[in-house]
Amino acid sequence: MLLVFSLVAFNSLIAQERGLSIYNDQESKSIIIKENKRIRIKTFDGIKLTGKFKIIDYETIHIKNRHIKLNQIEKIKKHPLVISILINGSLYWLGAAFFIGGVELAILAFSGGDGSGLLLAPVALLIMTPSPFLIYEAIKSPNILKGYKNTSHWKYEIITISD
Repeated sequence: MLLVFSLVAFNSLIAQERGLSIYNDQESKSIIIKENKRIRIKTFDGIKLTGKFKIIDYETIHIKNRHIKLNQIEKIKKHPLVISILINGSLYWLGAAFFIGGVELAILAFSGGDGSGLLLAPVALLIMTPSPFLIYEAIKSPNILKGYKNTSHWKYEIITISD
């Protein structure tokens, strides 16, 4: 038992993490994204991939069952799961709320039996109008974080991070 604990402690002391360094020499800025973090990339071929990335070697990362060379990446963004859930969830709920509110107003207007349904129908339609746009944006999954484009002098390289 002591031997196993010693091996685990020793391994954690000498273990080094790898990460993706994104730097811009002109602006003297750099960030590091550790391996197994969620990112969103767009390649020069137009392929868009989102998910956790693994480092294969010093030129290649693995994301969504694809090997991508660093020189093929046009744009890269951090894509934390918490932000994705909050933004997409909010957009879905808002879209559903506008749609359900419009339907309820239409049902209420036409169930009265008098002519008020014809007057409230355009109002119900106006209330329902933003719902498809909100749901579309939630499906599209917007990312409000800054992207680092290769064409804007950002360079990508694999590095070893020592603690």
